[in-house]
Amino acid sequence: MIETVQKPAEKSARTLTGTVVSSKMYKTISVEVERLIKHPTYGKYVRRTTKLLAHDEKNECREGDTVAISECRPLSRHKAWRLVRVIERAPAD
Repeated sequence: MIETVQKPAEKSARTLTGTVVSSKMYKTISVEVERLIKHPTYGKYVRRTTKLLAHDEKNECREGDTVAISECRPLSRHKAWRLVRVIERAPAD
């Protein structure tokens, strides 16, 4: 008899889009991700921001770039995201 073992479907990593606010660290960028939440009492949408550290293997990002980052295993104490791609480059100064 031949038994087939099926693996459970692998969960895809969460991907977020944000703006690079700092690229001064070696192979690390700081990305600011913005989201809108509805105020529980007044119903107005309020803008909230989160700063995440992401791994930039090629050191290709500059401040102001719009990037896509994806969740990964922890790479350091605060860094658990990696750069997927640069969506839009910041204008060169």
